[in-house]
Amino acid sequence: MRIAIVGAHRVGKSTLAEELQMNLPGYTLEMEPYYQLEASGYEFSEPPVAEDFLEQFNYSANLVSRSEDNVIFDRCAIDILAYLHVIDPGRNIELPYETAQTVIAGIDLLVFVPIEEPDLIPIHQTDLPKLRSRVNDLLYDWIGDFDIQTIEVSGTLSNRRDQVLAKIS
Repeated sequence: MRIAIVGAHRVGKSTLAEELQMNLPGYTLEMEPYYQLEASGYEFSEPPVAEDFLEQFNYSANLVSRSEDNVIFDRCAIDILAYLHVIDPGRNIELPYETAQTVIAGIDLLVFVPIEEPDLIPIHQTDLPKLRSRVNDLLYDWIGDFDIQTIEVSGTLSNRRDQVLAKIS
């Protein structure tokens, strides 16, 4: 099974991905494309610009396309595309969106980690809160466009883990 964990920044995606890997023997974890690209020498702008998100999008699409079973993706093409669209709303994303739909078709379970109400992360601990909120809202709008099994998780880390494990059993 291929599981993609998506959502805005600072919602607990990476923590959930790591927790799932510990509870799913034989699964590998593909860390967020940002960190993989950074480790390979890619230099991101600060703050990241549209081209940075496009690079992450292409990396993510390739990563999912060439993956095998029993993998957990921390981020996927769809949430990276949401960032690209929010920071560059004038950019035509029709082709990348179609690519995202094709890539997502190879995912068995999409796990959406939204911003909870009340927000679990205090506003002073969140960088770029408006961007975070816009990406979250856009993901809510887009999630239904993909014809794959999806779960929205909430609560504590153990609650989220248990929700995903119950869905895949």
